[in-house]
Amino acid sequence: MTARLRAARFWQYAFLVIAAGFFLMPVYVMLVTGLKPFAEVSLPRMWHLPQAISLDNFVAAFNVLSGNLLNSLIVAVLGALGSAFLGSLNGYVLSKWRFRGSNFVFGAMLFGMFIPYQSVLIPLVRFMQEVNLYGGLPGLILTHIVYGIPITTLIFRNYFATVPDEVLDSASIDGAGVLGIYRYIMLPIAIPGFAVTIIWQFTSLWNDFLFAVALTEPRFWPVTVALQNLAGARVVEWNVQMAGALLAALPTVIVYIVLGRFFLRGLMAGALKG
Repeated sequence: MTARLRAARFWQYAFLVIAAGFFLMPVYVMLVTGLKPFAEVSLPRMWHLPQAISLDNFVAAFNVLSGNLLNSLIVAVLGALGSAFLGSLNGYVLSKWRFRGSNFVFGAMLFGMFIPYQSVLIPLVRFMQEVNLYGGLPGLILTHIVYGIPITTLIFRNYFATVPDEVLDSASIDGAGVLGIYRYIMLPIAIPGFAVTIIWQFTSLWNDFLFAVALTEPRFWPVTVALQNLAGARVVEWNVQMAGALLAALPTVIVYIVLGRFFLRGLMAGALKG
């Protein structure tokens, strides 16, 4: 390796380290604040390390947010699985079983990706009230499944388009029908696509606030909504709030750490290639 190449690599890694440090600064402030007692919390001392490490703030935040963390987990898991499954069916049909108007149907689905949540919020609330799904988790899960169909359909359509048509023709000759081909051929080879869509949807659903606060009652609030209840009526305990924010962010971090390699494999396998 030449000296010029070593210098270029050094500055490249130095830039990446500086960029990572810049984006991790809020996490550092949250962590050190969450480990401090309330007496040490102040704006001038927010960069200072705690004099004594204590997990009492995390325990207090967890005691308040435990039920809401479970609500978020239920919504994120069921919503991600539901939208991924329906998106795989749509992508399979739209990529391998073309019909008259299929391009229009696909375009109409993609149009749903660009509809702002705020524009449908009032009609959505009224609809959920009419069908008796307002206030609980089933209505919120259904909303996220429907809103997730456009992006999951796009991912799976592009993924299944890379599968040779000869594979489907061979299965048809062997007597497999439309659903049989999907179950025995397309579904097993779509694992990378499912990895991409489930991680994508889980993160989006876990971080949702607008639909959650508009469609659920307080006892069904996900953790993103319940975080506001950690603020006291007169005094804001920033240390407890920061600890709660870290607890709320932890599941998505774990998902990316554990399943990140599957996400990258899905991307490289063509899950997001046009």
